[in-house]
Amino acid sequence: MAGRVVVVGSYNQDFVWTSDALPQPGATRLGRFSGGPGGKGFNQAVAAVRAGADTVFIAALGADDTAAGARALATAEGIDLRDEVHAGLSTGTAGIFVDAEGRNVIVVAPGANAELGVEFVQAQGIALRAANVVLAQLEVAADAVQAALDAAGAAGAMALLNPAPANAPTTDAMLAAADVLTPNETEFAAMVARHEDRKVDADTLARLPDAELHALCRALAPRATVVLTLGADGAFVSHGEHLRGDAHAHYRLPAHKVATVDTTGAGDAFSGALAAALARADGSFERAVRFATAFAALSTERAGAALAMPRRADVAARFPS
Repeated sequence: MAGRVVVVGSYNQDFVWTSDALPQPGATRLGRFSGGPGGKGFNQAVAAVRAGADTVFIAALGADDTAAGARALATAEGIDLRDEVHAGLSTGTAGIFVDAEGRNVIVVAPGANAELGVEFVQAQGIALRAANVVLAQLEVAADAVQAALDAAGAAGAMALLNPAPANAPTTDAMLAAADVLTPNETEFAAMVARHEDRKVDADTLARLPDAELHALCRALAPRATVVLTLGADGAFVSHGEHLRGDAHAHYRLPAHKVATVDTTGAGDAFSGALAAALARADGSFERAVRFATAFAALSTERAGAALAMPRRADVAARFPS
């Protein structure tokens, strides 16, 4: 069973500069330039389709050459693109700087992404009702994100929220509507500060005792399963109302050792692959997270974002279960 994933999110054209080190304020560095498609929504849609799911992508684009390129790329990937056109706005763009260790800093100009409309999302009702998993992030209008999560709940689909980027606030209504959350350390710390009025150090989250980390997850999102991605320290899973086929309420999974080149789209690779694995519903939740962890690890071995995503067969060949 392929399963169906509907991704509601952003498309950006990425402009990427790679240098030995990230530039400091006031500094100029020599580097190499590349460009390509990105945006958390499109990255996750490519990850989902390459991970084996039938994938619909709902997005907002400008009336420009970048939008035409987005449509051609979606067609080439086998993604069913549903795009709302905003003629007075540009398609989203992002400037990405990557150092020799694969670390990055990113500046995004959202353009049309910020205007994705609630009515347009709701108009895709047939696709949303046919979904096994609906996946959203925070690079589009907050009302559109909420509409996607609410539509998932009404259709009996799993609502998966990737609360990224960290500076885009989640709301209590989003957390209540989400079945699964996939924050990284920085995003998790931001949500705890915002919703629990408690400061936690993103850099030390991976070293917290499991029971303490589980308690933080349960306070933040009592109903939802939280999958906290911890980079080189793997992932921590904390279940809420039910265990989703797992044996334990919380556990850790290790990261895979890979030759990292660029971590730019790793979080998106994880969320898209997890959505695809959950849509297939061919095992426990832990099995889906293991697949997503391996998929995300492989994505870092190539430069770029959307086009760096591996395929399901690549994961099977590299990390046979």
